[in-house]
Amino acid sequence: MRSRRRRRRLSMTSLIDVIFLLLLFFMLSSTFTRFGEVALASGGSGAAATADSRPVFLTLGSSSLKLNGSDAALQALPAAIDELKPEDGPLTVLISAKPDVTAQRLTDILVVLQRLPDVRVTVLEAT
Repeated sequence: MRSRRRRRRLSMTSLIDVIFLLLLFFMLSSTFTRFGEVALASGGSGAAATADSRPVFLTLGSSSLKLNGSDAALQALPAAIDELKPEDGPLTVLISAKPDVTAQRLTDILVVLQRLPDVRVTVLEAT
């Protein structure tokens, strides 16, 4: 007669440890933020500005935005720049950032300006 052996229960402890380690690994190696991309071009040779193609100056502060010396809002910036565009060519926008401006604030302005057609953007070096 066969002896009845009692079957041992499987231990779930090691399986739970492995699952926890995998969960921890994937959580730490994942990225939960969405990154944006802003195309930057290097400077090239410049041409003389004509009277019709004067650049627009955009002064960027941590909480302020001035377009040609007048206060402007970020939401109204595309409409204000469209009014200043010449009919026959691209518009150059010169951005002067104050020292307290964050990289995120500058990126927000660049994303708005990148969506506008026939706009060339130059970020001036802070002095």
